[in-house]
Amino acid sequence: MTITPLMPVYPRSPVRPVRGEGVYLYGEGGEKYLDFASGIAVNLLGHGHPHLTKAIQDQAATLMHVSNLYGSPQGEAYARRLTEATFADTVFFTNSGAEAVECAIKTARRYHHHHGRPEKNVLITFANAFHGRTMATISATNQEKLRDGFAPLLPGFTVIEFDNLDAAREAVTEHVAGFLIEPIQGEGGIRPAGLAFMKGLRALCDEHDLMLVLDEVQCGVARTGKLYAYEHYGIEPDIMASAKGIGGGFPMGACLATEKAAAGMVIGTHGSTYGGNPLAMAAGQAVLDIVGNEEFLTRVERMGERLRGALEQMIPNHDHLFESVRGLGLMLGVKMKTDSRDFVTYLRQHGLLTVAAGDNVMRVLPPLIIEEAHVTEFVERLSEAARRYELPQAAA
Repeated sequence: MTITPLMPVYPRSPVRPVRGEGVYLYGEGGEKYLDFASGIAVNLLGHGHPHLTKAIQDQAATLMHVSNLYGSPQGEAYARRLTEATFADTVFFTNSGAEAVECAIKTARRYHHHHGRPEKNVLITFANAFHGRTMATISATNQEKLRDGFAPLLPGFTVIEFDNLDAAREAVTEHVAGFLIEPIQGEGGIRPAGLAFMKGLRALCDEHDLMLVLDEVQCGVARTGKLYAYEHYGIEPDIMASAKGIGGGFPMGACLATEKAAAGMVIGTHGSTYGGNPLAMAAGQAVLDIVGNEEFLTRVERMGERLRGALEQMIPNHDHLFESVRGLGLMLGVKMKTDSRDFVTYLRQHGLLTVAAGDNVMRVLPPLIIEEAHVTEFVERLSEAARRYELPQAAA
């Protein structure tokens, strides 16, 4: 067997996009797809958004990269906007979500080291979490499919049951530095944490001087109808990882922190060659121009309610396939009674793009710019595909 030029770590589907426009993708043979996957919650402004495209084009023609050896007017301006809009006082820019989580882990551990408590280096994480595919981030999860073949894993993580405050309380020892959690598990099946649970974690951190570290790589940047999902819980983290939608399709991420949490992150403790380069900053600014206001966020909430309602109305017509809908805003998951991965693959034949997730869930992650007509089109085509999907089973 001859290995392919692209390392074969993905089971590539027959969908081969070459062009995008708004909420649609077009394949190399002219196939048209309604994109309710958004590059796994990345293309939050859809494809070819004029404001984002122009910002990237203009910046690319002006200055793309210089490294972090020099002052960064572009990075300073964008970081200021992010800190003004969130809990944070400072930001480190990265190239990806995994790198943002890595920076968050380092920041949490460094906080205790800075205060003379190097033994406090364990982060409590949660079952079925997904934090990335680096050695640290696969060590932070209990998902064997991510960890298999990569031993030895890194120490410093304790995995407990998600949304279980008693388990969290019992896991706190003299070695714990804090909690690392997705407020809404994405890959794990669109599972929002409970309000009492999140408030309880915040209280535990306050009581024991621990770091509350949020992974909002998938649920952040307006996806849930708030700029960041922590706002739904009436709490603030100490550290937060952001990525995916933050660049609207341009690869970038950010680690945000309070001044207290970042006390140990001084010169020489972290770095990145590409992180925060002018081209990334232009993309981030353009995205924030569009999504960083109450009018847009309210619209996301409204469209999320419309999409959820339409899905819930459809489910009884195919109750052998679908069970329920969960999630917040336009980060929705349909719990299925059949194999979600097979069904997501089948939908591609009907021009619909969604994403499979754990717990037998189909993720529905449309661009945040969708309109009523797109919701109607999606649910009608989904219902028709579901009807056809049932036929072979009924015949058998």
